[in-house]
Formats: sequence, C-alpha cells, structure tokens
Amino acid sequence: MAEIKHTLRASRILNKAYECCKGYRHEYIMPEHLLLALIEDYNFNAALNIFYSPFQLEERVKEYLEGVESLPEGREYIPETSVQMGKVLELAVQSVVSSSAEELDIPHLTKGILALEDSWAAFLLKDCLNGKEANFMSQLINFYEFDDDLEAKGDDEDTESKSSDKAAWKRLVTCMNDLFEQQNPLIGRERELQRTIQVLCRKDKNNPLHVGEPGVGKTALVWGLVRMIEEGRVPERLQGCKVYQLDMGTLLAGTQYRGDFENRIKMIMDGVAAEQGNAAEPRPNIVYIDEIHTLVGAGATGEGAMDASNMLKPYLEAGNIRFIGSTTYEEYNRHFARSKGMIRRFQQIDIAEPTIDEAKHILRQLQPRYEEFHQVKYDDEAIDFAVEASAKHVNDRFLPDKAIDLIDEAGAAAETVADGLAVSISKADIADVLAKTCKVDALAIAKDDDYQQLESLTPRMLSQIYGQDEAIRQVVEAVQMSRAGLLDDNKPLASLLFVGPTGVGKTEVARVLAKELGIELIRFDMSEYTEKHAVAKLIGSPAGYVGYEDGGLLTDAIRKSPNAVLLLDEIEKAHQDIYNILLQVMDYAKLTDNKGRKADFRNVVLIMTSNAGAQFAGQSIGFSGNVSRGEAMMKQVKRTFKPEFLNRLSGTVVFRDMDKEMATLILKKKLRELDAKLEVKEVRMSLEPEAFEYLLKEGFTAEYGAREMDRVIAQRLKPLLMREILFGSLKNGGEVTVSVKDGGLSIG
Repeated sequence: MAEIKHTLRASRILNKAYECCKGYRHEYIMPEHLLLALIEDYNFNAALNIFYSPFQLEERVKEYLEGVESLPEGREYIPETSVQMGKVLELAVQSVVSSSAEELDIPHLTKGILALEDSWAAFLLKDCLNGKEANFMSQLINFYEFDDDLEAKGDDEDTESKSSDKAAWKRLVTCMNDLFEQQNPLIGRERELQRTIQVLCRKDKNNPLHVGEPGVGKTALVWGLVRMIEEGRVPERLQGCKVYQLDMGTLLAGTQYRGDFENRIKMIMDGVAAEQGNAAEPRPNIVYIDEIHTLVGAGATGEGAMDASNMLKPYLEAGNIRFIGSTTYEEYNRHFARSKGMIRRFQQIDIAEPTIDEAKHILRQLQPRYEEFHQVKYDDEAIDFAVEASAKHVNDRFLPDKAIDLIDEAGAAAETVADGLAVSISKADIADVLAKTCKVDALAIAKDDDYQQLESLTPRMLSQIYGQDEAIRQVVEAVQMSRAGLLDDNKPLASLLFVGPTGVGKTEVARVLAKELGIELIRFDMSEYTEKHAVAKLIGSPAGYVGYEDGGLLTDAIRKSPNAVLLLDEIEKAHQDIYNILLQVMDYAKLTDNKGRKADFRNVVLIMTSNAGAQFAGQSIGFSGNVSRGEAMMKQVKRTFKPEFLNRLSGTVVFRDMDKEMATLILKKKLRELDAKLEVKEVRMSLEPEAFEYLLKEGFTAEYGAREMDRVIAQRLKPLLMREILFGSLKNGGEVTVSVKDGGLSIG
C-alpha cells in the first residue's frame, strides 16, 4: 500500500476522518468517520444531492457515531485503524490497480465503502442511493475529473486549499472575462450597448434581453460589454463584475434522473451569487444565456411541471445576480413569449440588422484581423462589394454575418493556392466565392470582363432556336437589363408569358436560356396542379395536414437554386389559386412557405407557357387572313388569366406559327443531333435531296409544330438505321446513304 500515492484531496479527507475520530474520542478510525468527512467535501456533497439529501445522511451518521463508546477525557492517545477501515483502504487500493490509475483518490475511497459487508457506513450510503450506486459513482468521477482539468490548466490557487465548490459549478459555465481578448472587438452598437448597461444598473428588473435575427451581433454585443468591464469603462456599479456564459447543452448533458438538471442550475446560481466581483465592494455577477428560449420547457417532465425558467425566477427577483439573454424574434414568439413571468422580469432590447454603410464600417475594422489570419490583403473595393453583394444575393441571412463569411471564405480560398506568396483579394475573388457558396450566377454579380458573354447571348440562342427571333429578343433583353442594373431589384429578372401553339419552341427557349447562362432549369408541369389541394404542395401543406413537414416543392427548389430559370409549363391547366401565389412572386420576388420561410426570386427568370385558346385559333381572322394563330390566341389568354396577373408580367411573348423555312431549319438541326449519335457508332449518314424533302413534307404540319418532326424521324428513319447497326452492314461502322424508294425511305 505504501507504493500507492494519494491525491492531496484524498489525503485531506483521510486527515479529516482522523480528526473526526479524535473529536468523538473513539479508539478506532472507522468507515463512518470517513463517510462523515466525505459528506463535508463539496463535490461529494453535490453528487449525493442528486439522489439524497446530504444533510439527512449527515444526521444519520452522527447519530450512529454518538452511540459508539468514547474514551474518557484527560489522556492523550493515537487512534488506530479499525479492521473495517483497513478493508476500505485495501479495496480502494485494489480499485486503483484495476483501473490503472496513478493515485488513490476520493472516488476509490467511496467505492471501498460501498464494497464493505456488515458495515453501517456501507448500509447508510447504499440506503440513500437506493440501488443507483453506479450512477452516483459516475457523477462523482465527473466532478473530480473537472478538478484535475483545472489543475492541468495551471489554476493560480494553491491546490491544497483549492475550494471544490468552485470546480463544481464552474465546470458548467464559461467565464467570458478570461476569453474576451480572443474575440473580435465590437464595432458600433453604441446605442444598444448603452441601453444594456443602463438596464443592468437598474434596481429592479435589471436583466436585458437581446432580441434580433441570427447573425446581427447579439453575442458580439455581450463580448463588447465584457471588454468594457475589463477595461473599466463601465459605471461603478458594474466595475469588476464577472460574466458567465451558461450553455444549455452542457447543463442537460448526462442528466439521466429527475433532480440532476435542477441540482446543476441551483449549484451554478448559488456559486455565481457567492462569488463577488474584484471591486472593493461586492458587485453582482452576470449570467449570459444564449438562446434563452431553450430555458422554457427545459427539464420539465410533463404538462405543468417545473422547468428551468421557473427555477431562475427566484434569482431574477433577488437581484444578486444579473441575467442577459439573447434570442431571435421567431424563437421569442414561439417559446419565450409563452412564459409571461419571464417576460416581466426582462427588459427587451431590439438588435436590428445594421445598414449597408454600418456593415461596411464593421468589416473595415475587422479587415486587419482577417488579413493577419489568412496572410492576404483585401482591396477596399472588395470589402464594400462583399457587403453589397451579400445584401443583394443572400436573402435568408443577415448582415454583418453573411458579409464576414464572404471575406473569410475568400481569404481561405486564396490561402489554399497562395503557396506562401502575398495575395491581394479583389472584387472578382469575392464574386467567385459568392457564386460557389451561394449558388448565384457569377455573371449576376458583375465581373466586368464577363459582359462579352451577355453580348453574344442572342446569336448563341438564335443558332439553336429558329423563327422565334422576337421571343428570344425579349428574353435576352430582360436578362441584359437586369445585369445592367436598370430593373427593379425587388422583382424577378423577368416574368414572361409565352403564348403560342404547340411545338413552336416555347419550352425549348427556356431550356436553351438556362443552358447558355449556365444556370439550372427548374420545370413544373402545371397539369399536375389542376386540383385546389394540389396547388398547396408548391408552398407546403397547411399545419395539421399530411405533408406539412415536407415543405413546399417550389419554395424548396428556389431556396436550393436561387439563380435559375423557372419554367411553369402549360400554366392555364393549373387551378386558379396558382395565380394568387404567383402575384407576390412577380411583385416582390418573394414567396413564403407553410413554415414562414421566405424564398428569394430576385435572381430567377420566371417563364410561363400557355396554349390557351389554341382550339379557337384554327381559322384566319378578318379579311386579310394574315393573323397568326399565336396572335389570335391572345384574346383567349386575356379571358383565361386575371387582369392583375397579366398586369404584373414584364412581357407577353407571342410565338410565330411554324412555316416551311422554320421547319427546314429545325429538320437540319434534328439531323445534326442524329449525326452526333451515329458518330459514336462510327457511322456516317448522308441524305439525298429527295429523302430530305420526304422528311420535311411528312414532318411539317402547322397544327403539331416541331414535335411532328421528331415523330417522323423516330418512325421512318431511325428503324432503318437501327436494323443495319444491329444486324446489317453497319455493325462495325461505315457510310450509309438514305434515299426514297417505293414511296418510303430506303438505305442504299
């Protein structure tokens, strides 16, 4: 046993057991003396308090010891170790050896007592724990392990005299005064900070509650307050205060039994109240609770049960501890507002999102810190652009957080490719990061040397779509106007209605536009939304209905790809309610789903197609007979769609009927696509003029448009090629000529 070292606290407890034995003038040191000494230790006391009242156990142990025979007064003696106490030490040493520990500690002594047979100390302790000895030991070990962590960090206090009560509650909180130098300084927010200090100096209801959107700087405001306290720039009443951050996750972790959670809160509050500030006169310390709405309902086991917020109310009333809470508007309304008692004890301070100018000032002050961290240099233009671009393109987050993320990400990106060289981060670098992280088109965020791609957009589209020059002109013009910054920033890039008969290229224009811009095409077939209840799927089912948790199909798609071409095909087939949904999209570029989340349509080209009235546009109109079917359909369109819907469109594009010239160009395009597929099989196909004219004659109908061309090629030409490639002369590739024979196509 001499080889096993004792920790200082274990030696201290054994000495207390020795002194306890002498105090009672007992001849032998017994396990009951050791148990009484353990109860006086704070960590043992706190762990036991989760399962049983330490005060009651102390009374029961004292009652037993008072019944043990004492030696007469008047003579000195040295108590000897009893057989049972020797057994405790032996079992404790065995526990040390089996656990590969380096020193004998208090948990080993406790385990030794619990392992005894025919001992009052073991009986009393087991009776208190009621079969939960393993859980008690787990709590005890956790408490003492935290003491070891403090020693490892070089606690300034003398280890011999270190008070265990500090370790017990400080393990569950973070002292912000010790860490403020590691945080970014607070820039601005003078008004909110002054209001916070003013509330803290009140006599009653002196607990500020910061309410604001995520990322606006609620936590940074508290760090700014801590910095002011440490630098002595606060009123006398707050001089020397300590600010402790309460982490609900740490509080709840490992609380398996009723009473664990409440005991931790009480331990923290009592510890904070007992520890005074550094000033000459005692100062109340401050507890900062981030996400304070989590207190409401935390730890409750049923309806009407006490939760964490109820436990804090006495401390809120007493005034010897100040509390600062922070939460978002959404969580405040959903959770915190239900507790009227908590609202009454806090003073709400709104933390608004900073303006663009204020956010620029914040980033310029933070700029040196990020330059030093990433070893880069930010241009002034890049800093301003990060704020402006994030404000415009990142809709679901808030300044300054989203702008800080941009410069941080740009710095990290430059750092990965710099290879030790000094790098300067420009506006273009910020634009690249925004395009990648936020799925925003790089063209939309304005890199000056990329405008040539926009300039060539019209000829690129005209080379793929024939005869619809006016439709392409309107679409491209809308995109170019938005890139030039001449359109309303709070509307979609364009809201276009394509009207025309089937097969003339309405859907194809949307597909080619998305491809040429390098953005996603999001297509919804509106024939799937003919029922009233089906329309609700676009923004999500109402609460209480099946599918509520799934969210909205349209809102989720746009939130995932905020820069896209949104195609609503055959809009006239949808239920009338769809137009009510689209009104706010076309007017404000926003759509709110069933959970209150907003989808941003500012970078969306909205295209709706319709062939409403096609059945009424079969004949020529008037005497001239030159009115196209598309134009004739416009009258029916005005009857089908509501005036407020048509009035919000940025353009209604009428598609031309297909003529022979357009059909010829489309047939050539289809044959080029077929040639590309044959080239993979090393097959080269040529058509004689008669064969081309045959396909054109069979495939050109004004009624069915270009889709008839696809059917003719699929039914008349491809089967001939298929048989030759699989079973005939083109198995290994080769050349083939298509001609007309006996009124049909033939391969020679």
